[in-house]
Amino acid sequence: MVSKSQIKLITSLAQKKYRQQNALFVVEGIKGIREFLDSSYVLHSLYALEGVFEDQDTTEVSPAELKKISFLKTPQKALALFEIPKERLEIKPGFQLVLDEVRDPGNLGTLIRLCDWYGIEHLICSEQTVDCFNPKVVQATMGSLTRVNLVYTDLEAYLSKQRLPVYGAFMDGENVYRSQLPEEAILVLGNEANGVSAAVSEKIQQKISIPQFGSSTTESLNVAIAGAILVSEFKRG
Repeated sequence: MVSKSQIKLITSLAQKKYRQQNALFVVEGIKGIREFLDSSYVLHSLYALEGVFEDQDTTEVSPAELKKISFLKTPQKALALFEIPKERLEIKPGFQLVLDEVRDPGNLGTLIRLCDWYGIEHLICSEQTVDCFNPKVVQATMGSLTRVNLVYTDLEAYLSKQRLPVYGAFMDGENVYRSQLPEEAILVLGNEANGVSAAVSEKIQQKISIPQFGSSTTESLNVAIAGAILVSEFKRG
């Protein structure tokens, strides 16, 4: 049975200020929870239907109780709270993906999965980028958050200190399919509506773009789709 105070705590974690205040975030679904249990993340509490996660110290809940604490339209069989770890600031050398004010949780979740797929261990984010522990982001990562380290920082200061060449995704950049891309570089992706900010643009050394082949009036690609195409080109070698 879940108490009123537990319900209040869990539902409050939809907001960033309460996640930071309690240093906790929500993971839903058996597969996602297993991913975090098998990682370095520390479990705080686990709520599950009868017969689920019998190998863990679990608070058994009814379907009605699970619906009260779930952030999903169709609740999964379990929900867990994990501790938010201290940010790891050390960045290993190699290709880096940088996000400038990406605001949509689904986009960030997809980009975290992208980093996981391509073996990119660190994702550098502006301080205005959506919180990676937002429930929608966590759900969208499908467990990849356990293998990708996110660092939130002042991008202008960060990029000023880097020795790697800095590339940025722009509509008027050089055709990426005709560009000679280095194996080790920094790629900056901008905000969904406004692209790379003016301040960060000053740190970009090479603008690249994905050419449009159709006659559609579509203004741009989704940032996560664009990121997948561009990262793939860098990784082709």
